[in-house]
Amino acid sequence: MEAFRIAFSSLVANRLRALLTTLGIIIGVGAVIGLISLGRGVEDFIASEFEGLGSNLLVVFASPPQSPTRERIQPISTVEAADILALDTIAAIAPIHGLQGDMILRRENVPSVTSFGVTPSYIEVRNYNVEFGRFIDQASIDNKDRVVALGWGVAEELYGEDVMVENFNPVGETVRFLNTTFEVIGVMEETSELAGENENVYIPISTSQQRLAPPFRARTRDGGYFLDALYIQAASEEVMDQAAREIETYLVDAHNIQFSGEEDFTVVNQSDLLESLGAITQNLTIFLSLIASTSLLVGGIGIMNIMLVSVTERTKEIGIRKAVGAKRSDILFQFLIEAVVLSLLGGFLGIGLGWLISVIGTVTVEQLDLSVQSDSIALATTVSVIVGVFFGLYPAWQASRKSPIDALRFE
Repeated sequence: MEAFRIAFSSLVANRLRALLTTLGIIIGVGAVIGLISLGRGVEDFIASEFEGLGSNLLVVFASPPQSPTRERIQPISTVEAADILALDTIAAIAPIHGLQGDMILRRENVPSVTSFGVTPSYIEVRNYNVEFGRFIDQASIDNKDRVVALGWGVAEELYGEDVMVENFNPVGETVRFLNTTFEVIGVMEETSELAGENENVYIPISTSQQRLAPPFRARTRDGGYFLDALYIQAASEEVMDQAAREIETYLVDAHNIQFSGEEDFTVVNQSDLLESLGAITQNLTIFLSLIASTSLLVGGIGIMNIMLVSVTERTKEIGIRKAVGAKRSDILFQFLIEAVVLSLLGGFLGIGLGWLISVIGTVTVEQLDLSVQSDSIALATTVSVIVGVFFGLYPAWQASRKSPIDALRFE
């Protein structure tokens, strides 16, 4: 306690010098905590966005084979979709058939709109909801109805600011797509840009395949209908890897794949993709934190420098203390505590700076929820103590080695 009292008395006597000395520690700790908070905020944002795409999601689509021994791509078909749905590890499946064209409402023209021919299961698998009206139902598919549910972005372009009005209801209006008249049956909720749903429209899959599709995008070799992709919901998170393997095994047989690299399809596992993005975010956060931590080195050198100056200034004090019985360990401990207190002071102020950065980040970017967590505070405190001990040890050792006689006659 006496050593701490003397250390604090010395720092209070030189307040401005102590504050300037800890500036490097403050900036370093604040930057590291701020970057860790930012990295975690981005990681949480990405995770929430992927959860918004649907839970336990697998995506299957045709893709070029890697091996030159196979050039032809066999498309995914409705027959394959039905067989995959029969697997025990699959809870639901949402096949899609995509087309592109201009959408016209009176004089308003939205160019290059993507239509998805879908089934009622699409909104369940993709965790998607209707804002106005209704979605595609089985009756619309059975009758190949010319009905459409508009994505929020398309509705906004067609109807302008009217979409923002609470009592807005476009249900029953007609639009033209691919020279075909469609009745609007609903408007989908606004989603994140990552989901990419806002700029699409949704029609019955039978209408897309049998009324609008060109011949090469209609029937497939197995007697089914052409599909662009399958959104598949696994029965649980635990069986996602197993489900992906079973789907791959089935498609290898269905597409008559003979050798590795000839696969003309891709199965994307949502959890694997999320883990990969999370790993990238973590590595980037660590890399930026290491860069920011260089200021801790600068701050530590500043502490060592000011402690050496302090030892020189207080040489006579050291001589007096030794003359009245202070041991070398007492002097060493006194100056070491002073260095650690300096470093801890900078660490605590740095934590405050990091918290301020997190608050500013949250206010500036609404999508991010940044916060300083307890492990960041523990890390900052530990690093501050280590810096104080490491850079304060040499000045303290120098002070403890001074001869009391030389120290007393030092001017």
